[in-house]
Amino acid sequence: METMTLSVDAVPDQDRKGPGRPRSARVDEAIVEAVFELLSSGQSADAISIEAVAAKAGVGKATIYRRWPNKEALLIDAVLAMKGPLPEPRGESVREDLVTQVAAMRNKRMAQYGKVTACLMPELFKSGEMTRVYQGVVEPRREVMRGILRRGIASGELRADLDVELCLLVLSGPTLAQNMLRWNPNVPDENFAENLVDFVLQGASA
Repeated sequence: METMTLSVDAVPDQDRKGPGRPRSARVDEAIVEAVFELLSSGQSADAISIEAVAAKAGVGKATIYRRWPNKEALLIDAVLAMKGPLPEPRGESVREDLVTQVAAMRNKRMAQYGKVTACLMPELFKSGEMTRVYQGVVEPRREVMRGILRRGIASGELRADLDVELCLLVLSGPTLAQNMLRWNPNVPDENFAENLVDFVLQGASA
């Protein structure tokens, strides 16, 4: 028996974005989740097509193109969704604020997202334009952590000569390596953020 595919024209208006009609967050999430599933299953970003994403999400290609002009734009939004919202620093303790930021990079789905990030990297850095767009995605997160470190320098909690940019790299690099590659399996996931921040602060503290 022939399997019938639901076309975008058969989907209710919640999957459309007509004049004055807000687009469906549910559909957006389904499309981005389809990207995650395809990437985490081992497909490269180059190999993934809009057709494959549409089929996985259960929508028509037109539904995707109404939201994203091309695959690159969809991948960038996938990166944003993967990272999640920025935690707000409380401003009471440099250590606690740094732990909060690092812990946000180690979310419950980090195992899947690590695979997704590894597959996305070649696509994101294959051109100068894509690199610029990706840097625009992560720069607001860096700026939050810069603010925490600069506040610590001003308050005397951190060394006056602290290299802020290098400190950012030292905090984010191991997190990314563990998320993507499980680079050192001897480093436990439990209390990872606290242990990393405390280790870095041994050299950064005043």
